[in-house]
Amino acid sequence: MTNFVTVATFTYSFEYAILRIILDQEGIHYVFENDMMLSVFPFYSNAIGGISLKVHKNDVARTKQVLDEFYGKQSHLRIV
Repeated sequence: MTNFVTVATFTYSFEYAILRIILDQEGIHYVFENDMMLSVFPFYSNAIGGISLKVHKNDVARTKQVLDEFYGKQSHLRIV
């Protein structure tokens, strides 16, 4: 895990459900830290700092580009 960097933080798992599929399609190596903990105790999100998206340091630039495209104002996949 020393080669992985946090690039985004989410409060609930539904916020990144589609993003996970896109990251898989792009071949980006990622881990969602605290995912299982918050699936059991969803109200602990603020207490433990949310769910962290960690990607391999070689994939950081591409991941930021994917995040910008996915969460951008022009995206048809944007969560309102």
